Amino acid sequence: MTTPTPAMPKARKRRRKTRTKAVSHRPPIVASTLKANEIDLSPGKEHLVCPDCSTWCPITGILGTPKLVPHHIGRAGTAESRRCPGSNRLVTVDIAVDAWRTKLIEAVPTTAARRATKVLPKPKTKPAPAASQIKPAALSAEQVRRAFRQHQQQCPACKGEATRRDGQPLPCHDGERLAITFLRLYRQEPKRQAVRELFARERRRFDRQYAAAAPAKRASEWTAILPAVLEADMRRIQLPVGDVPIEGPSIPLEPLHPAR
Repeated sequence: MTTPTPAMPKARKRRRKTRTKAVSHRPPIVASTLKANEIDLSPGKEHLVCPDCSTWCPITGILGTPKLVPHHIGRAGTAESRRCPGSNRLVTVDIAVDAWRTKLIEAVPTTAARRATKVLPKPKTKPAPAASQIKPAALSAEQVRRAFRQHQQQCPACKGEATRRDGQPLPCHDGERLAITFLRLYRQEPKRQAVRELFARERRRFDRQYAAAAPAKRASEWTAILPAVLEADMRRIQLPVGDVPIEGPSIPLEPLHPAR
């Protein structure tokens, strides 16, 4: 057994944790302002994400004066080793462990239920035509007559109930315009009807000509393709040169059900 002598100094036991009384002058970090996944309050594993370097740092002095341990900005695999300004920064733990754990458990289903939003193509709509490009529908005399009768039933001037200050009946310009339009269309109605009948007759004549020309056109098409069809039939009925294979099945040359 060897006894230590003054010439053999005894090594001091190395401290496992970083212990320093230095405190950062920056305002403390409030635990309630952090997200549930940015802080870990599990007993003996107190960590949080440093707001300056975004790395997980241990919290020391959790039972006394909680603060972040001194750490560096450098990430894994980098040569940078500069001290983070958030080192020794005080931490205000104003949330209970049970409340933090409940908040973390409630956030897990919300995060798991997130899905990527499917982008739906917006349907392409045609631009509306300009006012000069809009083609108004043709009015008939019957439509204008119904509009004129409806206007007469609702307009006090047309009924003779509206009068001027001097007692004279008040004229209705809308009713007059509808009456003039009805008379004009009524005079033009025979000509319009004749034009419609002419177009109907021409349409029926075109349909008859097309129906009559369809068989002749089909016959000419069959006549044009008949030589190629006959040549294909002749090639199909020709027997190949050589003997018939013994192993192969015989090919019937007579119809199975002859015509009676």
